[in-house]
Amino acid sequence: MTTNEYVRAFAGAFVLISLALGVEASPLFVSKHFLWVTGFVGLNLFQSAFTGLCPLVNILHKLGVKDGPASCG
Repeated sequence: MTTNEYVRAFAGAFVLISLALGVEASPLFVSKHFLWVTGFVGLNLFQSAFTGLCPLVNILHKLGVKDGPASCG
């Protein structure tokens, strides 16, 4: 997998998990405050589209993951 694929997978997983934990209709509901995680992930993806700064890409580079086409970092 490339950094672009990891970023998409992590972002998708965090959004789905935080929604499952933050929406009252979910059987996994814990607290509505988990929705802040969803907002943070969305905001980070949005800013990285304009700035090219993506903390996850920096972490993945340090772990030795190779860049693929159109990575956010």
